[in-house]
Amino acid sequence: MDPTSLHEYFTTLDWIVVFGYLGLTTWVGHVLSGKQSSIRDFFLAGRSLPWPAVSGSIIATEISGVTFIGVPGMVYAAQGNFTYLQWGIGSIIARILVGLFFVRVFYQREIYSPYDYMGDRLGEGVKRLATVIFSIGSILGQSVRVLVAALALKVVTPLDFHYCILIIGLFAVAWTLMGGMQTVIWTDVMQFLLFMAGAVLTLFWITGSLEGGWSAIFETAGDAGKFTLLNLSTDPAVGFTLWVAILAVPFQNLSAFGVDQLNAQRMFCCRNESDARKAIIASSAAILVTLLMLMVGAGLYTWYAQYDPGEAMANYFAKDSNIIYPSWITTTLPVGLRGLILAGIFAAAISSLDSILAALSQTTLSIIKKKEELQDPDNRAQLLKLSRLLVVGWGIGLSIFAIGLDSLRGNVNMVVLAFGMISYTTGPLLGMFLAALHGKSTARGLTLGFILSFLLVLYIRTDFWNILLNFNATSAEQIASFAPFEAEGGKLKSKINAAWAWPVTALLTWGCGVLLGRTEKA
Repeated sequence: MDPTSLHEYFTTLDWIVVFGYLGLTTWVGHVLSGKQSSIRDFFLAGRSLPWPAVSGSIIATEISGVTFIGVPGMVYAAQGNFTYLQWGIGSIIARILVGLFFVRVFYQREIYSPYDYMGDRLGEGVKRLATVIFSIGSILGQSVRVLVAALALKVVTPLDFHYCILIIGLFAVAWTLMGGMQTVIWTDVMQFLLFMAGAVLTLFWITGSLEGGWSAIFETAGDAGKFTLLNLSTDPAVGFTLWVAILAVPFQNLSAFGVDQLNAQRMFCCRNESDARKAIIASSAAILVTLLMLMVGAGLYTWYAQYDPGEAMANYFAKDSNIIYPSWITTTLPVGLRGLILAGIFAAAISSLDSILAALSQTTLSIIKKKEELQDPDNRAQLLKLSRLLVVGWGIGLSIFAIGLDSLRGNVNMVVLAFGMISYTTGPLLGMFLAALHGKSTARGLTLGFILSFLLVLYIRTDFWNILLNFNATSAEQIASFAPFEAEGGKLKSKINAAWAWPVTALLTWGCGVLLGRTEKA
């Protein structure tokens, strides 16, 4: 196989299936969009959605194309294994805590986001700060989702990668404008069901085609250490360890599910506090989806051990493991079926993007309009129009940033890249929410905490330093002399995994807020 001609495997029938499915999803989203007469309808779906649908939407957003493409590639890659599954421990702990404690405070008042709660407790300045931090984190983290969908599109088209990014962004904007959160959640459910079916089909297709079936997978992948689950290493540079799962991941997931508007907005769409609690705790089933995708990765490793892809493809896979699963789908599955599964990847990624566009639009609206204006029924039409314009603006901005990120990411796995990008803001947002619960902090102290946290992550991650290297402003050896990196062949390797920044920056932000100012408002 020639890596540059993979798109030739994708036939006219496959494209008919892709556009047919995207058209069906668009039609279903329109039918289920309901009335859109106010921002309450647009952003909260009128607080009328059943909790199983909300829970499925949370899982779909969490899994998305990043997991669907990145996790199999991560297992296939050299030294890849199942240790990522350990993080599920911290994730389940966090969801239970969010369900038991965070949800209760959210439903005590009519609010649209955790940042509204922070504003009520600590003042408008804190709300604006939290919204800005959320926006920064969304641009950094969610642009990875754009890259994932564009990567799958690039495999089946001769288009330039940057054009693929713009096409995905265009679809995301269109779906969000169509029906707000009501459309977002119901289309999420559709995508979740499709990519689950696609993953199960992949696994059984592989086992049915391999000589030895399941036994071959357990033998070949097992001998390569792919099924290694526990990692008890104390090396701070290693991310997928039991200690990170227990000590750091709960902080990240408390922030992701309880404070990040991307997921929190879904809980606000539930009918009541009890339903919201059920939705977030039930979403712990996402760990089963992760296990399924890890098995797909082990299956793909065994497949290419039996069916040599050739030197050109092997080098292609080694350069970027994220491309392995889309390439297998394109070159192995029958015509039509591969179109359906790749359509599921596109749709899953797009549905995750329309979620973040809705969240960014809502939080931006909340800081440019006063609370009284948002609650004035005479402003309904104007606010709804402004919300839609914000969706378009954020869609353009996110696509442009994704193009820039692509030029910097190198061959980093998408899962690792996604978690790395959110490390800049995950901890500070959680620290601000804890400060709001405590009720004794000010914007001044929390701003200082965020700045220090951001600089700390910038110091321990390679992102900023790689930019300097790209412009030949310095050398890897010079950077490694004062920053926590090892210089290898002119490149930087971090000595501290960014996951450890999650608890440190959460506590740092909270501590600065408490120590450097108090407010009487609570």
